[in-house]
Amino acid sequence: MKIISWNINGFRAIIKKDFKKTINELNPDILCLQEVKATEKQLTSDEINIEGYSYIWNAAERLGYSGTATYYKNSLMPDEIKIGFNTPEFDREGRVICTRYGDIDLYNIYFPNGQRGMDRVDYKIQFYETLLQICDEDHKRGRKIIITGDFNTAHTEIDLANPKENENYSGFLKVERDMITKYLESNFVDVYRYLNPDKVKYTWWTYRFAARARGIGWRIDYFLVSQDLLPMIKNVEILDSIQGSDHCPVVLEI
Repeated sequence: MKIISWNINGFRAIIKKDFKKTINELNPDILCLQEVKATEKQLTSDEINIEGYSYIWNAAERLGYSGTATYYKNSLMPDEIKIGFNTPEFDREGRVICTRYGDIDLYNIYFPNGQRGMDRVDYKIQFYETLLQICDEDHKRGRKIIITGDFNTAHTEIDLANPKENENYSGFLKVERDMITKYLESNFVDVYRYLNPDKVKYTWWTYRFAARARGIGWRIDYFLVSQDLLPMIKNVEILDSIQGSDHCPVVLEI
């Protein structure tokens, strides 16, 4: 099974950039999109549909903001679908889709960005804590778990080009990085870093300063899996040559 995660930074924008051609070439079984920035009603049937796939859409209440979508091949119908945490303060932003396949829960998550102020950093940390609590409880009930998406946090210094300059900025604050550590101490494995302990690759680049061309980026898009899934992992790749967004896709094969 091939799962792709991609923050597309706006569905209406990326479909004008050979998005569907790219997806057809990559041929994922499941496609997890973050920051779709659109409701279903804002898109035509031709725009929203990808041939051979069904989709689940979770838009934010605020138009043009946040939102997630999970596409899956028509032959791979989930056993169960959950939208959100059942927590209004988080669910109004459309950040969570969970699809269940057998004993595996796949979470497509667009984690909050804390750059608007410390109140949003607090919100971000509460979001991390809420998801971890849900996953811990589900894992105790025998579920295997995959969390993928835009985590909006670089974990360690190898995960961004300029760590020292960013220590006091959201995305690399100690309190945020500690949350990634907390996940890793709670049964989860960062698959890319597990398989590539010393490799420097990024998944996001600011549009400013020609950052992508200059190789100045951050690795903030992840696949975290519960440890009991490790024997099933075949490969993980950061597809940093693929354009269309300020993020690139990440692919996991299990």
